Amino acid sequence: MPTATATPATALLSPSDHALVLIDFQSQMAFATKSIAPELLRNNAALVASSAAGFNVPTILTTVAEKSFSGPMFTEITDPFPGQAMLDRTSMNTWEDAAVIEEINRIGKGRIVLAGLWTSVCIVGPALSALEQGFEVYVITDACGDISEEAHERAVARMIQAGARPITALQYLLELQRDWARGETYDLTTGIARKWGGGYGIGITYAKTMFGASEGGH
Repeated sequence: MPTATATPATALLSPSDHALVLIDFQSQMAFATKSIAPELLRNNAALVASSAAGFNVPTILTTVAEKSFSGPMFTEITDPFPGQAMLDRTSMNTWEDAAVIEEINRIGKGRIVLAGLWTSVCIVGPALSALEQGFEVYVITDACGDISEEAHERAVARMIQAGARPITALQYLLELQRDWARGETYDLTTGIARKWGGGYGIGITYAKTMFGASEGGH
């Protein structure tokens, strides 16, 4: 019989063990996205970007044909990373872009977390490519979208079959925190959750306002 220990699984993400790649959160890509409501997509993307910036996760922001076709990246993505340059591409597959790969290698993490538009093209491409080259890949599925629910779901299934691990935006934030006793990031985590965490954030605000309550006794 195995012996239990009070240690986390190695498959759980931590702020220092991965790079986040946010792909093509742009106007033209969002116009045709139908698998998720645009306001929910923007909210979830903001939650992910704010979490990564707050926990100092190395993050790549990449666009496709920004000035000639697809338009600017959502400000909810760029605001948490003031002054950071966008890596603009011509390739639909981010993993085929030399500048992006140079940055991936400079960061030097064996785990890649992906989110963006569209799931079946701009997320499947780098996910399958990174997996084939020996990286572990996580996909934040509710911060991705596609032209139909069918397209999104088939893309997620294809990536899972290849070995990618699906997670959600709020899960990403809470996995980075993972212990309410980590006081140095407690206010950061609850602050992001209050702003972008939907019903969970409303509950935090209510508990703090009405009872002075907090997670973990803080």
